[in-house]
Amino acid sequence: MRILIVSDAWAPQVNGVVTSLAALVGELRGLGHQVRLLSPADFRAVPCPTYPEIPLVWNLWRVGAAIRDFRPDCVHLATEGPLGWAARRWLSKRGLAFSTAIHTRFPEYVSTRWPWIAPRWGYAFLRAFHRPSQAVLVSTERLREEFAGWNLQRLRLWRKGVDTELFRVDGERPRSPRPVFLYVGRIAPEKNLEAFLDLQLPGEKRVVGDGPQREALQVRYPQVRFLGYRHGQALAKAYQDASVLVFPSRTDTFGLVMLEALACGTPVAAYPVAGPLDVLQQGISGAMDEDLGVACLAALELDRARCATLAAAQSWRASALEFLALQPLVDGEPAMLGEALVESR
Repeated sequence: MRILIVSDAWAPQVNGVVTSLAALVGELRGLGHQVRLLSPADFRAVPCPTYPEIPLVWNLWRVGAAIRDFRPDCVHLATEGPLGWAARRWLSKRGLAFSTAIHTRFPEYVSTRWPWIAPRWGYAFLRAFHRPSQAVLVSTERLREEFAGWNLQRLRLWRKGVDTELFRVDGERPRSPRPVFLYVGRIAPEKNLEAFLDLQLPGEKRVVGDGPQREALQVRYPQVRFLGYRHGQALAKAYQDASVLVFPSRTDTFGLVMLEALACGTPVAAYPVAGPLDVLQQGISGAMDEDLGVACLAALELDRARCATLAAAQSWRASALEFLALQPLVDGEPAMLGEALVESR
């Protein structure tokens, strides 16, 4: 099939959405499908205010032509940004079907940055964007129930995976005699990173990632090692060297970094909230507690081999097959697709 994925998030951004989509595209191509990813790299963009790493596309009038020229069998809108809205508008106007996904708790993120904006307004925005979608993909059953409570419709489960070839146990690596507590992710307010950095823990704290808070937090916490972005083998090494991955977010929908850490044999400490509750098994692959410090110390005692075994069962190939099964055809039958797109010019 010819599959078009539209996303406002793509390289060089580093986040769970980009990681998921890159793995999905690779697996779909490996299965023999022709995949086109429409991203800010294909357009002119300006930096997002307060978060310059995120580009905002402005020459959106080119989106329709890009969809038409590719002649897709299926279209998936991965994000609710300018590109997603432009593609949604073009497809809906022509009566063409598509799927969408909710990768983040957008309303909670907005409320974290701007507390005067109530989450209900964010959910009204999500309902408006996803209303015409034939399948709204979410990563866990818990999220499906939660979003259904906000009156989002046609929610479908699309579980994420982990690259077990890259993220794996390296038994030959010498381990530090002192505990190493690691955070991996964006350094931004919604990630609640200070809840980790304020803890009194034995050993060393390390932070992998970047974002708008990095400079300020480096000044406030000089004892913490801020390592910047890590990719590929360097990221796997950061997980392998850590004693515990600390996941302080209370708003993430999933948290791919938890699966990556577990695949490397590193247990996770987190709050008992959606995301960790969906990924971790309490007392086996992770420790969850409303006192994050208690969770960190408990995670030190967990069996690293059992963590890796549990993560190995969640492959990206299985995730890609699940994604495919949920995709609506643009116009019902692939044979009719070309005519539908030509007539809608």
